[in-house]
Amino acid sequence: MTPRDPLDVGAADAAVTDGALPPQAAAASAAHSEPAAGDLDLAGDGDAGGTVLGRRYRALTLGIVSVVSLIAFEASAVNTAMPVAARALDGVELYAYAFSAYFTASLFAMALSGEWCDRKGPLAPLFAGIAAFAAGLLVAGSAQRMWMFVGGRAVQGIGGGLVIVALYVVVGRAYPQRLQPAVLASFSAAWVLPVIVGPLAAGTVTEHVGWRWVFLAIPVLVLPPLAVMLPALRALPPSELSAGMDRRRILLALAVAVGAGLLQYAGQDLSWLSLVPAAAGLALLVPCVLRLLPKGTFRAARGLPSVILLRGVAAGSFLGAESFVPLMLVTQRGLSATAAGLCLTGGGLTWALGSYTQSRPRLEPHRERLMGLGMLLMAVSIAMVLLALTDSVPAWIVAVAWVIGGYGMGLTISSGSVLLLKLSRPEDAGSNSASLQVSDALGNITLVGLSGVLFVTFGGGEIAPTSTAATHQPAAFGAVYVAMAAVALAGVWVTTRLRPVTV
Repeated sequence: MTPRDPLDVGAADAAVTDGALPPQAAAASAAHSEPAAGDLDLAGDGDAGGTVLGRRYRALTLGIVSVVSLIAFEASAVNTAMPVAARALDGVELYAYAFSAYFTASLFAMALSGEWCDRKGPLAPLFAGIAAFAAGLLVAGSAQRMWMFVGGRAVQGIGGGLVIVALYVVVGRAYPQRLQPAVLASFSAAWVLPVIVGPLAAGTVTEHVGWRWVFLAIPVLVLPPLAVMLPALRALPPSELSAGMDRRRILLALAVAVGAGLLQYAGQDLSWLSLVPAAAGLALLVPCVLRLLPKGTFRAARGLPSVILLRGVAAGSFLGAESFVPLMLVTQRGLSATAAGLCLTGGGLTWALGSYTQSRPRLEPHRERLMGLGMLLMAVSIAMVLLALTDSVPAWIVAVAWVIGGYGMGLTISSGSVLLLKLSRPEDAGSNSASLQVSDALGNITLVGLSGVLFVTFGGGEIAPTSTAATHQPAAFGAVYVAMAAVALAGVWVTTRLRPVTV
């Protein structure tokens, strides 16, 4: 899996959930400018407590980077192991839900974590999240049925949502403002090595030891960073906020998650009876989403609503296609799990390159056009994967396609975060950033779920439950890629709506 906004200077936006982060974390969210040269001097030979790797902050920084790296490694490893796991559990028809369940659960967990951090500080939600993440890995790794595996992924999502918000709160409270850009840069850097190493390591383990160990081995690795971080976390000053949790925000996020879950359940059934959970899911999802996103988002109103809409379109279409790439390469082209996972590696690297490109000052006047170019590159990339369904086309065309698509994502996602801040009043930056993250999660949930429905509808569930024999179902994969390419093309039109009307 390619990283979620790996070098975005607005990376802290991802932690803001419906305006729930406390003022201490707002400092982290405000650190959107490029780090100063002094802040990037990580080791520092002068003041031992004045750098993120100085004596005062070293343990906390290393612990944070280690936790982010483990989450990043797990994310990149899952794509590699998932085709083998789904076939071993005879659950290829539920393949998409192993991905969307994670995002559905994390959407609720991020809102809960923000409120929890407000009231009790980040220590409890951080450790609860890490424990839930590890428990989800154990459930998935020991699953005997595909639904149990999907449930384990949902528990992982709860843990991941709790952890990412709590980590940003820690940054806001533990580090002075001048060091926060360097810490946020380390969050981004923590994704790069796992994206490169993860597919190779996970593929090797999957092929020679078994797919279960990709999940079962990671919880043990969580313990050392916890031990390193604990003294520094205990030394954090107590929260100055005593207000109770905003239950309305938590309930809205819970309703969205439950509604999305019901829709996903209905989508995998495709019978008349499935209309009941589908209707219930829509009844929960639609009114709550309308309260969480700005007015005009779903009609692509000019300016900020379109920026927020584009985030969901971009993230969802790319992930909806990406989730099925390794499965396609394994089942249709006969590649090993390792080779299939490595085909996505280049996308992670060019994503970082695209993020760097859009950050150049001379390109600032052309930001909306850059985002349009990014969406077009994504549509071309997804369409190119269709070529790999033909045996006469070499499978490495997928690696080339994902290099192109990753660069487009870097241009689009990172620019969107910058543009959102540009269009937001200072007092609205938190809630607007929250809406951006909600749109991201909803895009992932909805479009990955749609991909799963299309995959099953066009015969994907008939792929043989074996890790060796290839079962050709090109129509199932073709339906996914055509639909996601079409969504990405629709995103090109949305980019024409990003500039607000000038009076």
